Parts: sequence; structure tokens; C-alpha cells
Amino acid sequence: QVQLVESGGGSVQAGGSLRLSCVASRSISDRNCMGWFRQLPGKEREGVAVMRAGTNLIAYAESVKGRFTISQDNAKTTLYLQMNSLKPEDTAMYHCAAASTYSSGISCFADKYNYWGQGTQVTVSS
Repeated sequence: QVQLVESGGGSVQAGGSLRLSCVASRSISDRNCMGWFRQLPGKEREGVAVMRAGTNLIAYAESVKGRFTISQDNAKTTLYLQMNSLKPEDTAMYHCAAASTYSSGISCFADKYNYWGQGTQVTVSS
């Protein structure tokens, strides 16, 4: 079992930046998918940025490409999401997630995530 704890959310004006962090209770196995997802009340959860642990295999949602950067620390226990040029439509609860097993041949956006954090709220005002 892995516990995930997010931090770094807050309220910013449009054009501002935030850096989200997600600390895992233990390192995520190499090549397992991990990533950031966001959700608004009453709406479906959306994948924002995903990666395979310990690799440079990264993918972003079209809506955040060029503005958000996902990264992992060397110990593979902390996942980051650097968010620049924030827009009001980025407002959401952001969750980090990790898969417990390696799944080959599928996008990390489509993988099954067993571990989820409680989320951190990001609010962007115009």
C-alpha cells in the first residue's frame, strides 16, 4: 500500500504559477504509471500530466502542453507538477495517483491507478 499526500495548491491570478508536490510513503516501482489528475465538482476527472516512474516517458493533456511540467525526484518518492501561465479554466482539485503494477502497451492516461491522494485545490482568478 502506498499513501500519497499532495501539497502546493492555492489561489493565484491568471498568468501566475504554482508548484504541486506529491509525497509517496515509498518509492514507486520503475515504469509504473504515475501522474496528476484534476476534477471539478460534478465533472469527470481529467488526466493532466502522466509519466512512467524512473523514465522520461511523459505525456500531457493538450490543454496544458507548454505550460505544465511533470517531474519526479531521484528517490522516486515525490512527484511534482510545475504549473505556469495559469488560466481560470485550470481551477480544480488536483490529485496525484500511482499504479501498483506495470502495464505495457497502454498510455498512462488510460492505466488503472490504485493509489490516490486526497487532493489539493487550485483556484485561478481572472
